[in-house]
Amino acid sequence: MNVEKQRLLIARLTAQVMQRRRDFLHRTSATLIKNHDLVAAEELRSRNLLKNHALAMSIQDNGWRMFLSMLTYKVALYGKNFVTVDPRNTTQTCHACGHIMSGKEKLTLKDREWICPKCGIHHIRDVNAAKNILARAKAKFVSMH
Repeated sequence: MNVEKQRLLIARLTAQVMQRRRDFLHRTSATLIKNHDLVAAEELRSRNLLKNHALAMSIQDNGWRMFLSMLTYKVALYGKNFVTVDPRNTTQTCHACGHIMSGKEKLTLKDREWICPKCGIHHIRDVNAAKNILARAKAKFVSMH
């Protein structure tokens, strides 16, 4: 009998976590779409990311695919724009000069900041990637319209 009680408890807790995640994703996606005319994201391949066993659990817990699908249907509701771009080299490319870090220069997950060897600009990895994603999204959006 205790096993059944524990099973029901775990099922209820799992359902609560799932509902809280869904609520958070709905609120966040609605806020993004309502407050911005263009929202951009990488076309992340979750299946490929899950091959990294160190990150797999965190990636599955975040509900990225659900978030992207919420953004996709909410753009139609609010008359805004959502564009996805190819993630290739978004973190490895200098947003200022276009230099791509490769070979021995290639950044690893530990490299959070770097200096472009071509133009000498200091980059914070995620900020640089965001600028690259936005530039690609704007170019893709212009070509679509």
